[in-house]
Amino acid sequence: MNEPLERVAAALERMSPPPPEAPDFAVSDAFVWQVAPDRLVAVDKVNRVEMGLLVGIDRARDTLLQNTRQFARGLPANNALLWGARGMGKSSLVKAVHAAVLAEGHALKIVELQREDLTSVGRLLGLLRGAEERFLLFCDDLSFSHDDQHYKSLKAVLDGGIEGRPDNVVFYATSNRRHLMPRDMIENERSSAISPSEATEEKVSLSDRFGLWLGFHPCAQDEYLAMVRGYCDAYGIKIADDALRAEAIEWQATRGARSGRVAWQYFTDLAGRRGVVL
Repeated sequence: MNEPLERVAAALERMSPPPPEAPDFAVSDAFVWQVAPDRLVAVDKVNRVEMGLLVGIDRARDTLLQNTRQFARGLPANNALLWGARGMGKSSLVKAVHAAVLAEGHALKIVELQREDLTSVGRLLGLLRGAEERFLLFCDDLSFSHDDQHYKSLKAVLDGGIEGRPDNVVFYATSNRRHLMPRDMIENERSSAISPSEATEEKVSLSDRFGLWLGFHPCAQDEYLAMVRGYCDAYGIKIADDALRAEAIEWQATRGARSGRVAWQYFTDLAGRRGVVL
C-alpha cells in the first residue's frame, strides 16, 4: 500500500476504531471502564471500607445486600439508586456489598463507569453482554445539569433500547439528588413550559427507572461518635471515651457537618498522631 492510502486508512481507523476485545475477566473482580480508546482496566486492589464499619445505614445495607445476592445467583434484581446526604457511605456501601457477595462465594464483577463516559455505555454493554460473568455496573456521584444530555444514554442501562439491559448486568448509582437534577432547575422548567406537568417528566422520571431507591440522611451525634469508636476498635487504637468524644465533636464543629466521611477524616488524624498505619 502506498503512503497516501496508508494515511487514509490510519485516519479512518482513528475515526471508527475497531471494537475492543473483552479482557480476561478472571484476572480481577473489579474493572474501570475507560474510553479513547475503549477498554476495561483491571483494578488490583479496590478502595473499600469493611461493611461492619458502616454505621447507621442498616436498612439500606440489608436491602442492597439482598438485591445483590439475588443478582449474583442469577435471580431477578433491580437497578439501585443510592441518594442523599454527602459523606454518608453511599459509594462505600456499594463496594462493601460487592466484597460481601464475593466472600459468600459468588462470582460477581464490579465495573466502575464515570458519569462523563455515559455516552459510551452502549459500547460497554455490548462488551459485557457476550461474557459469561455477571457484572455490577457502578456510577458514583451521578447527576445532571439543565442542558446535560448524558441522561439519555443512561436509559439504555436501565430499561430502554430495543435490546434492553443485558441479563448479566445490574446498575447501581449514587447521587446527592433524588431526581438526579437540581430542584431549582426542575421548578424553572415547570414555570416556563407550555405544559408544566410534562416539561421535566423525561429527566425526573429517570430516577423512577431505578427499582430501588435507598435514602441516606445526615447522622445524629451519637451515630457520628459510634462511627469513630468503631474505627478505633477496628484498628486497635486505645482512647478514653471522654477524650474521644471531646476531640471528635470539636473536629466535626470545625467542619460544620457530621457524616461518615468526617468521622473517617478525624480518625485518620487520630491514627496519624498515634503512629498507627492504616
